[in-house]
Amino acid sequence: MIPRRIVFVVFDGFQSLDLAGPYEVFQHASRLTGGYRCEIVAPVAGVISAGSGLPVHAGAGVLDTDPSGIDTLVVAGGRGVDDARQDRALVSWVAGAGAAARRVTSVCSGVFLLAAAGLVAGRRVTTHWSREDQLRREHPDVTVDCDPIFIRDGRVWTSAGVTAGIDLALALVEDDEGRAVAHQVARELVMFLRRPGSQSQFSVPLWSEQPSSDPIRAVLSAIHAEPGAEHGVAELADQAGLSLRHFQRKFTAEVGTPPGAYVERVRIEAAQRALAEGDDPVETIARHCGFGTGETLRRAFHRHTRIAPSDYRDRFRSTTYTREYA
Repeated sequence: MIPRRIVFVVFDGFQSLDLAGPYEVFQHASRLTGGYRCEIVAPVAGVISAGSGLPVHAGAGVLDTDPSGIDTLVVAGGRGVDDARQDRALVSWVAGAGAAARRVTSVCSGVFLLAAAGLVAGRRVTTHWSREDQLRREHPDVTVDCDPIFIRDGRVWTSAGVTAGIDLALALVEDDEGRAVAHQVARELVMFLRRPGSQSQFSVPLWSEQPSSDPIRAVLSAIHAEPGAEHGVAELADQAGLSLRHFQRKFTAEVGTPPGAYVERVRIEAAQRALAEGDDPVETIARHCGFGTGETLRRAFHRHTRIAPSDYRDRFRSTTYTREYA
């Protein structure tokens, strides 16, 4: 078996985890299957400084790297990408290597370098949420969707920021080697959860305030542990040991959103996972996720996502937790 050649592109000011996370995934997979050979290239060979100051050694400069025979091109992001995409030699090499590679991928703002190289025109892509407006403004020929943590559009795979690169790399390994190998790699990396591409960058636990009191923390744990359970405001207040009025004020003050709205968002995320990863009909998912009826789920789903549950499933459903847009 000839190992697949995985080439990582970095530059001064890159985000170190955009490289280290996916690199470790491929290296762990290669120890299991022998299926990968990783290389790090940069505008010039030698020590490249990440945005954090971490020094990384690039084994070769792009002008000394043969672009033929690359299986997967992985372009890191980071604050330095704005300078990197002004480097004509780097952009030209990425364009040629990307055109020849079987797969082209980016982590975080690395998509800006792909766009400068003309590799994502007409594609649907994602990036770090903080760069969404810039990407839309500068590249109107690209469809930008910054809700998912990673997207596959044909042979182009893009991911959101930093740790999302690990999820992307696991999906790439699964696409190559199968789910069992990807799962074993995730276990070796002690991943708490392998996130599907449909997982939102704007997940409730990430964007809500963290509660400061034990009663509210316990309530949140119960909601996330079983989204479909009875989580009316009265039931949650009883669980917290607080009066209804005091609970509502305390929950909203600590979490930043009223309890009813929080429960609905958690249930929507549970429904999104079920739609992307399983075969259950919408009515069944509605019952399991606490909506009661399919129509109630459809109304809530459209209010939050602007699309119907069936359309969401069509967009994200695949055996590799992604949908290929050919």
